[in-house]
Parts: sequence; C-alpha cells; structure tokens
Amino acid sequence: MEPITIIVGLIALVVGAVGGVFYGRNQLLNKQRTTGQSLITEAEAKSKEVLEQAGHQANQVVDDANQRAQSKLDEADNNISRRRRELEQEEEAVQRRRIQLDKRMDDIERRSERMEQREQQLNKRQSALDRKANDLKVQEDEQIEELQRIAQMTLEEARTSVLEAAEKDARNDMARIIRQVEAEAREEAERRAREIISMVVQRLASEHVSEISVSVVSLPNDEMKGRIIGRNGRNIRSFEIATGVDVVVDDTPEAVTISSFDPVRREVAKRTMEKLVTDGRIHPARIEKLVTDTQVEVNEMIREEGESAAYVTGVHGLHPEIIKLLGQLKFRTSYGQNQHAHAIETAHLAGMIAAELGANVEVAKAGGLLHDIGKAIDHEIEGTHAIIGSDFIRRYGVSDDVVNCVAAHHHEVEPTCVEAYIVEAADAISGARPGARRESLENYVKRVKMLEEIANGFEGVEQSYALQAGREVRILVRPDEIDDLGALELAKNVAKQIEDTMQYPGQIKVHVIRETRAIDYAK
Repeated sequence: MEPITIIVGLIALVVGAVGGVFYGRNQLLNKQRTTGQSLITEAEAKSKEVLEQAGHQANQVVDDANQRAQSKLDEADNNISRRRRELEQEEEAVQRRRIQLDKRMDDIERRSERMEQREQQLNKRQSALDRKANDLKVQEDEQIEELQRIAQMTLEEARTSVLEAAEKDARNDMARIIRQVEAEAREEAERRAREIISMVVQRLASEHVSEISVSVVSLPNDEMKGRIIGRNGRNIRSFEIATGVDVVVDDTPEAVTISSFDPVRREVAKRTMEKLVTDGRIHPARIEKLVTDTQVEVNEMIREEGESAAYVTGVHGLHPEIIKLLGQLKFRTSYGQNQHAHAIETAHLAGMIAAELGANVEVAKAGGLLHDIGKAIDHEIEGTHAIIGSDFIRRYGVSDDVVNCVAAHHHEVEPTCVEAYIVEAADAISGARPGARRESLENYVKRVKMLEEIANGFEGVEQSYALQAGREVRILVRPDEIDDLGALELAKNVAKQIEDTMQYPGQIKVHVIRETRAIDYAK
C-alpha cells in the first residue's frame, strides 16, 4: 500500500471520528437539554475516550504504512543494486568480446598481408614459368623442325604412321587374344555340350524312321479305276466334292493318287477310298456316308494322338483345341520326319537338357512339344509356322515363356528365357540325328550352291567350298586384304547371313582360312 493512500485513509478516519464526535455531542446536547447538565459531562468524557482510541488507531495505521513503505523501498533498492551488478557484468563481457574481436581483426589483417605477399611471389613464379614455357615451346618447335628435316616427314605424317603401326599391333594382339579366349570358351562349351547331348540322347534312345506321307491307294485291279470314275465321272466328282481333294487316275498300274494341301483331308480321303475299294459298292450316296464316318474316325484318332503326346511327355492342362492340333501333326512330315514323333522327342530332349542345366523342366517340355504346332495350320494361315503356332497357343492361355519358346525356335523373335534356347537346341538335335530327316537331291544341290554363293559374295574371299553334305562351308581369303581380326569378323558375318537367308536342318559350320605363303625358287 502506498504512503499517500495510507495518509488519506488516516485523515478520513480522523474526520469521521471528529464528525462522529460532533454528531454525538449535538445529540447529547439535545438530550442533555432535557436530562440535565450531568449528561453533558458524561458525553464529553466518552467523546474524549473515542478521540483517544481513534488517535491510537490512526498512529498504528501510520506506523504500519511506514513499515510497509520502508520494506518496499528496501526491496526496490535491492532490485536496483542487482540489476546494476548484472549490467556491469554484461558490460564486462561485451568489453572482453570487443577485445577478442580486435585480436581477430588484427590476425585477419596479418593473414591478409601474408596472402598478398604469397600472391606476389606466385605471380613472380608464374611469370618465370611462362617465360620457361615459351622458351621450351620455341625449343620444341625448333626440334620438331629439325626432326621433320631429318626424317623428311611432317608431324601429321609421323603421327599417322605411328598410329597405323600401333593400330596394326593392337589389332594383331586383339585377334590373338580373341582367338585364344574363343578357343578356350569353345573348347569348354563343346565339352560340356557333348556331355549333355550324349547323355540326353542315350537316355532317350528313341527309334527314328523316315516317314513319307504318300497318299497312294492300291487297287486290286485296273478295272476298279473305271468304277471309281463312274458313269460320266459322277463317282469321282462326288468323291472330290465330299472330301475336298483331287483324285489322280493315271497310267500307274493298280493305284490311284490322292492330292491335297491339307494332310487331314488327304488322310480322310485315303481311308475312304480304301473302304470303297474293299466294299466294292461305289456310288455317290455310299461315298458321302463313308466320308462322314471316316471324318468322325479320323477326328477321334487326332484327339487320341494329341492326348497321347501330352500324356507321354507329361505336359498337362492343354486346351482341347491345342490337343487337336497336336494330334494333326501325326499327318504332317518335314524332310521325311513325322512331326508328331518329332514333337514328342523334342519335348523329352528339352526336358532332360533343362534338368541338367537347372532350368524349368515343365516350360522346356511344353515348349518342345508345341514348338512346331503351327505346321498343322500353316497351310491355312499366312506366315511362318513358329509365329502362327505362338499366336495360336497364346489365345488359349499358355504361359508367356512357353509362347516365347515356340516363337523363338527359328530366331524370328528374340528369346526371353533360357528355356527358349533349350527348345531350339532340342529341335536341332532331333532333326539332325542320323536317319531323322532326308531331303531331295534338288534341294540338296540348291542348298550347297547357295552356301558357296553367300560366301563368295563377301570382299576378300578367294574361294569357297561346301563340304560334308552342306553342313560346312570352307572359305579361303586373300591374306593381303583380310587380317586375322577381319577373318573372325568374316566368319561371323557369313554365319549371320546364312541364318537370315537359308533354311536347313541342324547347323552349318563356317570355316575361314587365312594363309600367307612365301615362295621363292633356287636357280
């Protein structure tokens, strides 16, 4: 509480007391007027007592106020003293920091002076180095001019000569290293491949019989030809319309030939013709009935053959349409090899190779079984059998890896899994085994001639020979036009062009020979 407030309170208390006294006195006077002079004396005594009490209380209030004011003043003095000490400490800290900053500024100035001195020294050294570099450049130019004068060759000509020599040495070293690495890799790969292939072939041990689907129906006698033709040719026309084939009745004794691009139609027609010849009743109604019965019979046999192939190879879950096409391969041959048996054998080979290499056996088997399925319908759809087959099985939910195995086994698309390479190898093994396939003399001569034409079409080739029934082409090159590295590139380019432009069973070895001969005569 402030001293002024206390004083005002005391004055108010005194005034109130005085007023009360006067008020009481007046009241007493009025009363005493009626009660007597004795009461006045009593009232004065009481008022004096009240005044004394009021004065005593006022003194106490004043003393309390003074004590409180003094304590507040003491507390304020203490706060002021503490704040003054804090300010003095802060001022001392600021002074110390100022001294430290001054020292740092002095250090920075000294360092700056030293840096300027070093910079001046570096500039002097750089100037000296520049002068020395100019002197060296002048000496180098003089030496180059002297060397050019002595060698009678310009700098560019010397550089070109050195680069050519270095390039030649590098190419020779590169060719030697490439030959060494390729020889080591080829030796190891061939050893491992021979082991796997020999083991797989021994485990399979399947029989190979060259089959040719010849649609020729034997007749008991030549008189049967007239009955087959019928009056005015009605029987043969009905037969051709019902079966969709062409019947050739020529001078071949006791035989007629059935021609059709569709092997299933040809088989239906052949069986129907055999039944008609055996039965002896040949007329349009009988022909239509036997054709219908034979179609049902052949379709059932196709389904059974497809299911048998899937069961034997362990490939399950195939769509019925895929099973149907798989069975139709029974009537399809390639180079005399039955494609149904070829598909089964390829599946077995691919599965065993995949097991040896740690690949997916199921994918390899499925890819091997279905790799030539497009041949069953390639006469109906335009395109290669690999692409046709892969598109067909993709529509029926076959996995992407198996589809890639089918599409990539003739390198028409890029293989995306190791099983595709395995299926390609198994297909080559199945087709290249002795007795597996055969081809006509005309195709053989054409292939051999084409091999030599491809080899002779490259620059630097002197002669080329097709050997081993067209399974190897030997190329002699001019050594002054093709070096060792060029011989390696030529072998790869010829092999690539053969793969792109020719169709052949198995593989063809490209053998490039570069030979340098030095000949002299003693006279």
